[in-house]
Amino acid sequence: MCPRCPGGDEAAMMAAGGTLRPRRTDPGQPGERPPLRLVLTVAAWLGTGTALAGLNKWIFAAHGFRYPLLLSSLHMLAAVALGYPLGWVRGPPPPVRPRARIYLLSLTFCGSVALGNLGLSLVPLDAAQAVHATAPLATLLLSALLRGRRHHPLQYAAMGPVCAGAACSIAGGVRFHQPGGCVLLAATVLRALKSLQQSLLLQEGRLDAVSLLCLTALPSFCLLFGTAVALEVAPAWQGVLRYDGSLWGCVLLSCLGSVLYNLASFCVLSLTSALTIHLLGNITVVGNLLLSRLLFGSRLSALSYLGIALTLAGMFMYQQPQLIARRWAVWLRHRSPRHQ
Repeated sequence: MCPRCPGGDEAAMMAAGGTLRPRRTDPGQPGERPPLRLVLTVAAWLGTGTALAGLNKWIFAAHGFRYPLLLSSLHMLAAVALGYPLGWVRGPPPPVRPRARIYLLSLTFCGSVALGNLGLSLVPLDAAQAVHATAPLATLLLSALLRGRRHHPLQYAAMGPVCAGAACSIAGGVRFHQPGGCVLLAATVLRALKSLQQSLLLQEGRLDAVSLLCLTALPSFCLLFGTAVALEVAPAWQGVLRYDGSLWGCVLLSCLGSVLYNLASFCVLSLTSALTIHLLGNITVVGNLLLSRLLFGSRLSALSYLGIALTLAGMFMYQQPQLIARRWAVWLRHRSPRHQ
């Protein structure tokens, strides 16, 4: 499990120019490697995220499951069932004051998950991931507006190719559903806000991944399950009973994957920051687009591949502004004598 994070906020993890990096090492500098714990945690997070997105889309598309809010509430029920025993083994979490911070995080989390699953049931997986690729821009803007963070100019410029890449991927996709895209865009903004809230609790509140999961799982389940009963199950409760065992087997796997994904997300947040986790999340765009191609037959055009390239280029520009600035300065110095 992820160790308890030391005190401090995101500013303690920022190198010169605003690049967000882990505290004790700087994996962005040439010649240095990121710590093995960080690499393994990010790999687990990327793997579970890709598998969970594909499995959820399979539940909606192949099995015709029409209860995204119910699925989200079952994810939280699994977090309660598994998180509380893990928390009991690790001991009581440190107190969080004010308690309203936990409830506000649960509300934001429920909104992002519910809207994300609702949007995933309306649009193809590749288009959904293209919309989610704009999360770094939302996080950057919210971080600047709510917390007053300043970043390197190249990091702001990097949002151009990131968003252009997402737009190209959407334009290159098929069967894009405009209302579903709006739902996913709202989910993306809530995801950015949720990550900032989680980062504050993990770093300033000195919580670990298991403790944060235990504190937020039960309020999130109550909110999601109540909404699912009111909006989905009550109007058509007979439909829930008509699904066969294979569907519920997939739902069980989805619930277990959700717990692992949430734990891995909290661990990555405690080791990096809210902005970094969304940039890392854009790496899953490639995997999810290929997964959508293999499982659901979505065709990827040349514009989609161009969007992937632009997104990855923007990610590199954001993570390495100092390196790009140094290389640009060296190139200008070498170029200047030729024109004298």
